[in-house]
Amino acid sequence: MSPPRPAGLRLTAAAALALAVTVALYAFGRIHAPDYASSLFGLRGNDANLLKAQVGTALLGLALYQLILALWMYRRLPGAGAAPRPVPLAHRIGGAVLFALSLPIAYHCITAYGVQTHSTRVALHSLAGCFFYGAFAAKVLLVRSRRLPAWALPLAGGTLFTLIAILWSSAALWQLAQP
Repeated sequence: MSPPRPAGLRLTAAAALALAVTVALYAFGRIHAPDYASSLFGLRGNDANLLKAQVGTALLGLALYQLILALWMYRRLPGAGAAPRPVPLAHRIGGAVLFALSLPIAYHCITAYGVQTHSTRVALHSLAGCFFYGAFAAKVLLVRSRRLPAWALPLAGGTLFTLIAILWSSAALWQLAQP
């Protein structure tokens, strides 16, 4: 049997990193004592949750922007032609902004609530949140690789977009729909 190719090693390392980050966040969230009085930019309780829902909605919009730019770079955006030179840079900047904006929300979620599994919606949100940061770490590792299968980066990016959509629909949409 031949030794694994470098691309296979990089894919395995990315999957292992994703799993390690996900498990670490899950474990922290399960053993951490929730602080329901925790604040987000000075807001507490429902006010903090409303702010998280609003920022989460902006993150969903930014994720859609990222998806459109990625489709354009991969020439999968109908009628757009080849992406001009600034598009990959805009995609990178958008990803960095998305990640940075997600951190205060994630920090509040994990410190105020931890990882909870008392309902399907909450469990889905908790698990998707943990996996989002694992998937993000894996994508950062993969994006620097040169010899990957053509499906690797689109799968990583699509996974991140899907997780953001799950996080938004399981928390922000739910919060914003409350009377």
